[in-house]
Amino acid sequence: MPLTSKSLPEYWNTYKPHKGEGEPPPPAVDSFEWTQYPGHGPGADFLREPRTALELGSAEGKEAYFLARRGVEVTAVDFSPAQVARARLWWEGTPGLSFVNAEACEYLASTATTYDAVYSRWGAAWFTDPAVLVPLVARRLSPRGLLALSQAEPIDGFYGPQAMYGNGLSGRRLPVLRWSYSPEMWTELLAKSGFTDIDAYVLPAPEPDNVGTLMVRAHAPAKRRSRQAPRRRVQDLPRQAEPPAG
Repeated sequence: MPLTSKSLPEYWNTYKPHKGEGEPPPPAVDSFEWTQYPGHGPGADFLREPRTALELGSAEGKEAYFLARRGVEVTAVDFSPAQVARARLWWEGTPGLSFVNAEACEYLASTATTYDAVYSRWGAAWFTDPAVLVPLVARRLSPRGLLALSQAEPIDGFYGPQAMYGNGLSGRRLPVLRWSYSPEMWTELLAKSGFTDIDAYVLPAPEPDNVGTLMVRAHAPAKRRSRQAPRRRVQDLPRQAEPPAG
């Protein structure tokens, strides 16, 4: 049966659906995975040693929970009410961990909090225009704070927003965009927002012929820019424009 999501929050509500009876049990959390291949690539040390962190697109919240257990104060933001509800079911009450249901840019533009690290593990940074997202992240990082992200490596020659039908080819026409850029493009984009020590590269898959992982890490300037983003109020349930009627 085709999916019938009418909005992006609805689409993300179906990510990793529970297939069993009753409430879904929490997954085991014994590692921090940046790539699509378990046990491959860096772990939580890719973030250095932040005291505070913001995750953009936290989904079920495993990585945020992993960091919180290590003493990091983590705010985990996700667009999907269902994902946030599931994460709260599993991890609410963990010291230093909070979950927020909001769109990433809306949250960044509205909060006055700064963080030692902002990260996206196959999350909102892949599904948000980086030209909009990166300047907002820069304003919410502490001096010398770290931005870190991972997502699928780009297809050579195909850069910028990549569209797909979120509900598949037999469901409603719900456009979902992913932004794909080369490491060199990420480096240029981050430098324009004042980031330094930029390290952007493709980490090959364990099997060289398989899809690799784009890894990006960069530091905010030593002094934050004085210009601040306009403050907007974020509701617990984000506003979302409806897609074209199908």
